[in-house]
Amino acid sequence: MLLLNPLLKTSADLVAKQIEYEKRQSLTAEAERAFELIGRAIRMAGYHNINSVQRRKQEDQWIQIHKKSGYQGSDSLMVQHEISAEVDFDCIGNALSKERSKQGLARQGFLVDRQAGIAKGTKVNGGSLICQSLDRQGRLQNTTLMNGVKYLRVEEIVAPEKSLTQKLYRVSLQMTDGAQLNIGLERTFGTRNLP
Repeated sequence: MLLLNPLLKTSADLVAKQIEYEKRQSLTAEAERAFELIGRAIRMAGYHNINSVQRRKQEDQWIQIHKKSGYQGSDSLMVQHEISAEVDFDCIGNALSKERSKQGLARQGFLVDRQAGIAKGTKVNGGSLICQSLDRQGRLQNTTLMNGVKYLRVEEIVAPEKSLTQKLYRVSLQMTDGAQLNIGLERTFGTRNLP
């Protein structure tokens, strides 16, 4: 028994570390997927199709950030752009088309909300990252991208020389397993198409 106890403890510790490592890898992979989708939307913000006959006013808000409007004080992000002649996709993989637009503009939004289907009072591991896009009737639809998001922060980075055509945004995600893991990740994205 004296010989087995240290071996059993070491084995149990190794299994616990392996589980923690796998959870960390899974949360990081989910966050990277979210960053890819958010970054793609930010880069598309303000895109104007050269064949479009619509004239947009400068008041059009291509990127809207609503501070502390979501679950646990998370920010929300809404991006608008015109439809290109190529095949583009929204944040849930639907091909963008005229049917999936409103007044010629495609919309993609990201926010964190309480996990769907969880009864109140039940312990949850963070909220759900929600993708907002337009359905074929031009109505806003919400689709859950992932769970385990503690919060989402979006901040515009103000450059010393004010660039009129490109803006930078810092996007921060805090991922959690609801127990001991809290992973903070951050990426910076730049617009490409602002008028």
